[in-house]
Amino acid sequence: MMKDDMKPPTRKARHLRVPVLPVEEEAIKTVAASAGLSVAAYLRNVGMGYQVRGILDNKRVEELARINGDLGRLGGLLKLWLTDDARTAQFGESTIRALLSKIEDTQDKMQGVMRAVVMPRSDR
Repeated sequence: MMKDDMKPPTRKARHLRVPVLPVEEEAIKTVAASAGLSVAAYLRNVGMGYQVRGILDNKRVEELARINGDLGRLGGLLKLWLTDDARTAQFGESTIRALLSKIEDTQDKMQGVMRAVVMPRSDR
């Protein structure tokens, strides 16, 4: 049995009424959803001075992980070539230039995904 002082605090509901315009209501709901919070939890956190952090889209995170893996594999090929590994002896200058171009393209793609995750939707 728990001692009384060890029980989690209960929230005795008190409601605050805040008049908002319809456009403000939608904006608040959108921001709360993007943070993964209910409107009440979002407004409570903001009102108490907490910084509300957004949640990341899982699909975007998975896409970043896949792109990062691609970069790792491409970098590994380049490293093998730079160390004169026998497995890359047949690679000529054109192959290496194509590899470097692919690495650059993959980095650009990764930056685009990161911008989509980090930038607010209204700025896109």
